[in-house]
Amino acid sequence: MPKWILVLLLACSTAHAAPPPPSNEEIDKILADKGLLNHTIDQLEQVRQSMSSKASDLVVNAMGFLGVPYKRGGNSAETGFDCSGFVRAMYEQTVGLVLPRRAKEQAAATDRIDKSELRPGDLVFFNTMKRAFSHVGIYVGDGKFIHSPRTGSQVRVEDMREAYWQRRFDGARRVTPQPEAEAKP
Repeated sequence: MPKWILVLLLACSTAHAAPPPPSNEEIDKILADKGLLNHTIDQLEQVRQSMSSKASDLVVNAMGFLGVPYKRGGNSAETGFDCSGFVRAMYEQTVGLVLPRRAKEQAAATDRIDKSELRPGDLVFFNTMKRAFSHVGIYVGDGKFIHSPRTGSQVRVEDMREAYWQRRFDGARRVTPQPEAEAKP
């Protein structure tokens, strides 16, 4: 995961708006203190430069909602989020795209990609309720995703490589904006 995202994760655990990015020195110190510094600064800069600005904005915006409680059917920071409500709100607020409401519908409305092709901002789907595409989150990079997991929990970042998520992985999807319908004569 790019270190600036990890710093936002640490710094914004209860915020609802992303703060200005910290300096590289601050990032290095925080990550080193937490034992999370696993990339060289050059590698991190390459990752940062390769991310599209919209995906970067989406991930930064999503990080600003860490700690918002889960609420079934929820779709705002004020009421809480369920998984698909969180994804939908992030895409609408940041990218201006309105995704379908349910995780299964979001999977159907997006483009299938291979897990190896994941980029920050892509959607990751899991079978957590004994049915396909019952859970969704936003990929943030380095094998991690942000989501609103379940009742009694809060929006958080987790590692897809953990056994629980590996066993339940249903697929990855990319949100590609559809071109505006051409005006009819």
